Amino acid sequence: MLSGALCAFLLAFSSVSAQYVPPYTEDCRTAMYPPSGPTFKGVVTWYTVDLDLAPSQRWKEVITDKKSDLVNMIQAIKDLANSFVPSGRLIDLVDRDLPFMVDTLPYPFNEEIKGIATASGVPLGEVVLFNIFYEVFTVCTSLVAEGPDGNLIHARNLDFGLFMGWDLKNRSWVITEKLKPLVVNVDFRRSNRTVFKSTNFAGYVGMLTGMRPHMFTLTMNERFSLNGGYIGILEWILGKRDGMWMSFLTRAVLENATSYAEAKKLLSDTKLLAPAYFILGGNQTGEACIITRSRTHNLYPLELDLKQGRWYVLETNYDHWKKPLFLDDRRTPAMKCMNQITHANISLKTVYDVLSTKPVLNKLTTYTTLMDVSEGKVESFIRDCPNPCMPW
Repeated sequence: MLSGALCAFLLAFSSVSAQYVPPYTEDCRTAMYPPSGPTFKGVVTWYTVDLDLAPSQRWKEVITDKKSDLVNMIQAIKDLANSFVPSGRLIDLVDRDLPFMVDTLPYPFNEEIKGIATASGVPLGEVVLFNIFYEVFTVCTSLVAEGPDGNLIHARNLDFGLFMGWDLKNRSWVITEKLKPLVVNVDFRRSNRTVFKSTNFAGYVGMLTGMRPHMFTLTMNERFSLNGGYIGILEWILGKRDGMWMSFLTRAVLENATSYAEAKKLLSDTKLLAPAYFILGGNQTGEACIITRSRTHNLYPLELDLKQGRWYVLETNYDHWKKPLFLDDRRTPAMKCMNQITHANISLKTVYDVLSTKPVLNKLTTYTTLMDVSEGKVESFIRDCPNPCMPW
């Protein structure tokens, strides 16, 4: 299904500009860190979310600061929806029916979503849509690498907005650009102590990127499957609610798991609404893996294995035992750059170089996050991909 959609899009897109015909790549970037230049659009601001507060009050500071950006992003989604259904009936359906869905969502996420709607003034149904949106539209690159000293570095590009409104004038994705001002770093605290840290979108209560300092790091990538997120969401609406929302699971793991082993078991065994890739790193040598999930099973787990020469694991959006789609091969250039770096030279600096190399960096890339679990360090940067650049 994805292959057909990409092929159709490519045919249409190539008539606009031949420079975007895949494969578009470049030599592995070097000396990109500390970030500067045209691919760097700013450091991500830090906020604190107090988990001791009532769920409806937790995001108030974030939403107060980001209210106008959230309203603009939601309006862009509405404009896109209205371009497909000009009558406006689709948004009317969202505003009328999705508020009833919020009470079916697990606590405390449902109450946090209600609080965000109240603080922002955005209709509740539209905030619900914003929060289920990521179950089906996220395209990313994530990696965990172990250095010669045993230290583990976890990094990711968060790519989002595929097929969601192409701006011909600026050669960019409309939703991708609207999301960039919403990127925030969040320090989640309880009893005034950090529980976990994340890079997130303001208004979104699930987690796509996060760290439990000195314990483990976690990112989630979309896994395309016929038995995918749409089916799981439809089942949920119809009353079959025995699966977990992907991003709510990652949030629960970051908030509650107290070891790499516990996090790994939860991510491997919990029934999901949608297939996913969970990329997990620990705090000891050899602790990193790609967990490839169907909705019910963990398929062919891939572990870091220094004895076998596997000093990093890397995931885009295709099963690691299969070749990626040739129109969307970010894996091959990313692995080429990792291998050029070599095990001896792995660091936050060199991993940032990898994630700055086209097409790993592309028009969908909203942010890059770097995590060093042993130091409890999270750094995030808003990104841009100057032309010529792959649309995905």
